[in-house]
Amino acid sequence: MKTVLIWFRNDLRIHDQILIHRALQENPQRIIPFYCIDTRQFKTTSFGFPKTGKFRAKFLLESLADLRNSLQRLGSNLIVKKGIPEEIIPEVAAKHQVAKVYFSEEATAEEKSVERRVASRLKKINVEIETHWQATLYHPEDLPFPVSQIPDLFTNFRKEVEKKSQVKPCYPPVEKLPPIPEMEVGEIPTLTELGLEEFTPPHPKAVLNFRGGETEGLKRLQHYFWEKDCLKDYKQTRNGMLGADYSSKFSPWLALGCLSPRYVYWQVKQYEEERVKNDSTYWLVFELLWRDFFRFTAVKYGNRLFYLSGIQNLSLPWEEDWEKFVAWCEGQTGYPLVDANMRELKETGFMSNRGRQNVASFLTKNLGINWQMGAEWFESLLIDYDVCSNWGNWNYTAGIGNDARGFRYFNIPKQSKDYDYNGDYLRHWLPEIAAIKGEKIHEPWKLSAEEQKRYGVKLGLDYPRPIVDFFESIKRNERIYRQAKK
Repeated sequence: MKTVLIWFRNDLRIHDQILIHRALQENPQRIIPFYCIDTRQFKTTSFGFPKTGKFRAKFLLESLADLRNSLQRLGSNLIVKKGIPEEIIPEVAAKHQVAKVYFSEEATAEEKSVERRVASRLKKINVEIETHWQATLYHPEDLPFPVSQIPDLFTNFRKEVEKKSQVKPCYPPVEKLPPIPEMEVGEIPTLTELGLEEFTPPHPKAVLNFRGGETEGLKRLQHYFWEKDCLKDYKQTRNGMLGADYSSKFSPWLALGCLSPRYVYWQVKQYEEERVKNDSTYWLVFELLWRDFFRFTAVKYGNRLFYLSGIQNLSLPWEEDWEKFVAWCEGQTGYPLVDANMRELKETGFMSNRGRQNVASFLTKNLGINWQMGAEWFESLLIDYDVCSNWGNWNYTAGIGNDARGFRYFNIPKQSKDYDYNGDYLRHWLPEIAAIKGEKIHEPWKLSAEEQKRYGVKLGLDYPRPIVDFFESIKRNERIYRQAKK
């Protein structure tokens, strides 16, 4: 009896799933859908943070449970084991006379290294492998240039791709799968078994109850596009920070492959035909293109994405001031927009795009702190952590990545007024300053002694004074940056 194995990775879905289609084309009597929980992903980062924190871990476990349910409905199941993939997969393959293993290709060093070791050990026992790329909207072979030569400016990449490339259609849904062999399917572990703290979502202040899995991802798309009709206003609302529907929030499901980017694209196209085509519908696809750009950039530059000098190879004297870094992590910098966003991240595992840009700018351009520390903190906490987008964005913000035109920073007090004019988001996450009226909620350091008394806020006691002077710190770090660029 011919047996093949599908090794699921960051592609936890049935829809638009090339691996299932290719496996079925082999006409096997048995298919083993398999997932290995790599225990190395639950150790610590180089700066000592949990590599996979509780929010992302819970989302992963829910996604695995959902994939298992979907496979069971098709007459199959999901085998789940915990350990080292390059050790476990060859063992399973040998024990069950697997002829071929299918898996999706990843983009960055850690994941590529695992792929190579798995492939090498399978080869030694005469098991074939077949790999496919399916993480992006556009397939590498459909780009107007080799991935090694993609433009370093997103605008140039986007214009060329939009002009010359086509998005492939989705694979049709599968109706039935052959059964798995007689074998232990394995239990999906608990957070405790992974060494993490159990918790019950959602946090009362969270924007959304993010639940893992393809079913929930498709449900979220149905809600945002078709039930609430939010897509037509996406460009106008996407910079919000408070509430469930200011943005699509597809990112956690895209990160684990519970949602296919191509499926999202073709749903946008259907929406444009049936409802409206405008700047907002274009802008959602534009954001998917950014995601592609960061992934292809990661392939182009390899490990440079993770180096302190970044893909520009620019040496800057970053500091590792742990006192200031902890203040940033805990939301105790004295800058309300930074603090509110950092508290949201710590309590819920999520933060808006606008928030991410501001807090990253503050860490790098005001505090001058090693951007890798920020990237690892995000890696640990973000429910939608995607290695390429996270590290690509941090390179970009730190001024050592793509499109680094001079010393660009976010004017955080101005951003706070522009994007949270009434201070609703600040009050939501910073109860200690919620009583402050008017514009001073954005700049509480300007409160007089009388105002502090009136609003019940004692600076330095109830809420911190700014840990740096905003514009002085910008000037200082800009001087350092310009000297390094000479």
